[in-house]
Amino acid sequence: MRPPTLALPKLGVGLAYQAPLAPLLAAAGAELDYVEVVPDILWTDLGRAAEPRYIDDRAGRSALEQASRGRPIVAHGIGLSIGSAGLFDTAHVDQVERWRRRLGFPWHSDHLAFHLAEHGDALMNVGITLPLPRDRESLELLVPRIREVQQRVPVPFLLENNVYYFDIPACEMDEPTFLNTLCRESGCGLVLDLHNVYTNARNHGFDAGALLAELELEHVGEIHVAGGMELDGFYLDAHSDTIPEPVWSLLEWTLPRCPNVGGVTFELFGSWFDSVGSERVGADLRRLQALWTSAIRPSPRHSPAIAEPA
Repeated sequence: MRPPTLALPKLGVGLAYQAPLAPLLAAAGAELDYVEVVPDILWTDLGRAAEPRYIDDRAGRSALEQASRGRPIVAHGIGLSIGSAGLFDTAHVDQVERWRRRLGFPWHSDHLAFHLAEHGDALMNVGITLPLPRDRESLELLVPRIREVQQRVPVPFLLENNVYYFDIPACEMDEPTFLNTLCRESGCGLVLDLHNVYTNARNHGFDAGALLAELELEHVGEIHVAGGMELDGFYLDAHSDTIPEPVWSLLEWTLPRCPNVGGVTFELFGSWFDSVGSERVGADLRRLQALWTSAIRPSPRHSPAIAEPA
């Protein structure tokens, strides 16, 4: 049985919130439809043994709401670590639900990865999102956890395809098969991060377009785009620049083929904003807005063919 169709509003074009971007967000006009926030920045987690565990950042919430200027806010978390072998933190999920009620986000997401691992009696945070084995055992771990999230947070839940700088050899499934199966069996949607796809393809030497052609794109609820940089022989998903042309090509092919997509989000780390500049970011947002309009609301008189991605 196939899962129900994703029921996401068509928001349009979003920008990931970071405090240094607040002036850009506040000045944005029709090129920006919504703001995406990492909800974990809105609280301090004192640890599972603390009571209360979470201290809310009221000033941070106020700054976010002021910068968003009434636009919808979407949550994209970093703290769930849904793939950790021995830990599933339902208190973190409940904290996300508390903030959903406060901010009213229409969907939320996290990463298809793990960053927390057991180390003796302690929990170790490795600091990056690590890939999961693409096999039946991982699916059996993930699907019940996804359903628990869906029960506790009553809006659509999406997981983002991971960027990885090493792969796990001899997996049972390739990445499209694993993602398709996960979405079908759990009912979760996909944050399709096209810069992650581009980064992985560039570092590991595969065809990004071929991977996208194998995905069941009806599962895509949101698309992420970003820029990166070269460092020590790797191309990094650094969120350090505007969108490179190969990622634009992937987006132009993919977006019209995602019937349930709710938005396209541009990600830029605030530490790079001064070097990139508001003019270049604004130009990318306007280009995204034009593409969204043509792809999601095409003119009945003119619907140009989309070239296959390079």
